[in-house]
Amino acid sequence: MRSKDLALIGIYAALYAAMVVVFAPISFYALQFRIAGILRPGIARKKELAIGYGIGTAVANIFSPFVGVYEILFMPVMSLISGLIGYEISKKRNENYYVCGAIIAIIIPISVAWMLNQLFNLPIIVTLPGLLLSEQIINLFGATIFKAIESRYEWWK
Repeated sequence: MRSKDLALIGIYAALYAAMVVVFAPISFYALQFRIAGILRPGIARKKELAIGYGIGTAVANIFSPFVGVYEILFMPVMSLISGLIGYEISKKRNENYYVCGAIIAIIIPISVAWMLNQLFNLPIIVTLPGLLLSEQIINLFGATIFKAIESRYEWWK
């Protein structure tokens, strides 16, 4: 791995974590709306960013009101896995930001809904729709931003 990639992973993780913490009132709880999610579609162009996403999630979740094994271990692992799956599927579609974001925005809400069920006995059928909606919105917005940036700058190289 190149030093440039390591630096990008660190910046991505720090930015994701910082954005979650800054917007903490809406980043946690049953209807989370993580503004930091606008960064996720960028994984479509750079697989290594999935590592940054996992690390950023772990760091951000230290500040969760529900900090514990689910927040510090389960969700970062699911973030890494969703990023890698999003990358692989979007790679087959010309590294499409929208596809990557949509895939991540399906896996993460399912993971969060399951976690909320385990922690608080909240029914998945109740929490999942809102989580899916909020994740799709934020990832759609992020994909649009990355597409606009890409039109002027090849940031991933």
